[in-house]
Amino acid sequence: MIPFNKPCNTGKEAAAVQEAMQQEKLAGNGPFGKKCVDWLEEHLGCEKAILTPSCTAALEMTALLTQVGEGDEVIMPSYTFVSTANAYALRGAHIRFVDVDPATMNVDPDLVEAAVTDRTKVIVVVHYAGVACDMDRMMDLAKRNSLWVVEDAAQGVMSTYKEKPLGTIGHMGTFSFHETKNYTSGGEGGALIVNDPTLTERAEILQEKGTDRSLFMQGMVDKYTWRDIGSSYLLSELNAAYLSVQLEHAGQINADRLHTWTAYYEGLLPLMEAGKISGPHVPEECEQNAHMFYIKTRDKQERSDLIDYLKENGVMSVTHYVPLHSAHAGQKYGKFIGKDNYTTAESERLLRLPLYYGIEKEDVAHGIKTITDFYQK
Repeated sequence: MIPFNKPCNTGKEAAAVQEAMQQEKLAGNGPFGKKCVDWLEEHLGCEKAILTPSCTAALEMTALLTQVGEGDEVIMPSYTFVSTANAYALRGAHIRFVDVDPATMNVDPDLVEAAVTDRTKVIVVVHYAGVACDMDRMMDLAKRNSLWVVEDAAQGVMSTYKEKPLGTIGHMGTFSFHETKNYTSGGEGGALIVNDPTLTERAEILQEKGTDRSLFMQGMVDKYTWRDIGSSYLLSELNAAYLSVQLEHAGQINADRLHTWTAYYEGLLPLMEAGKISGPHVPEECEQNAHMFYIKTRDKQERSDLIDYLKENGVMSVTHYVPLHSAHAGQKYGKFIGKDNYTTAESERLLRLPLYYGIEKEDVAHGIKTITDFYQK
């Protein structure tokens, strides 16, 4: 069976983890953590990068930094992972879900604007499949309404919008280094990207359980104390060691994935042109990172039949998000604003194909042939 995903491994991660163990520094913000932070800040050009145990933790930090609370509203797409909403629901905010643009599955800027009220505090954009939202529209809307913009760029490392790295355009951005992402820190991990300098010091305090330990470690205070609320938002040194190797080889990994993505696109283009399926759309101003390759079938039943046919022929394919507004918690903590023209209908057609670093070209070709055979039957 060709798996849907294999965690990225260049073959050099074990040596880095072993080195970290020999240094006897296993907690967060050690030498390997600093190496990863330096890479992120240099390659992204951001104000501050903070490694976290997950993208979920990074999103929770954005809720704390924007001081979201009871009575506040946060706008986001319904087509996203639960962590995007949980971070703000945990602080007592009301979630306002809006529809997506079916071409990219990203949030529709017009609908975001229509959902703004005098209680809105944050707009969360989700860069689906590593393809950027219309960030010019989002930032203009936020400026006119004095709102925070958080980029959920969990899938967006190495992607850009008008040559700007995703995660660096809004006031804050978040990355995931989960094992399903292009770059992993050994299973779980993430990062908070701070672009507003007024948030940097507090972000460091929140990461260190609400203390000013980071200032103590820099020799700026003679002892550290409890300064604010916070939590243990630190990535362990072992995870950072694993991630450091992946970031060192980010260009190589990115090129490999893009090659696979292009092979899928070119191989399935005849079916797209014949109207049998539709494929991903990457706007001209966006450079994507080949986080995933998905197709859309005619309807939910056809997708189910295709999944079964692929499985029978040794190819694992998977669906994606169940729209949050349709879930019990989504109805409890939020509300869909406007009409659900595309979110549910498009989510029921979408199917993701195997794509990971080092996938054999023969396996990709087999997947393309199997899908082609299904539609030629």
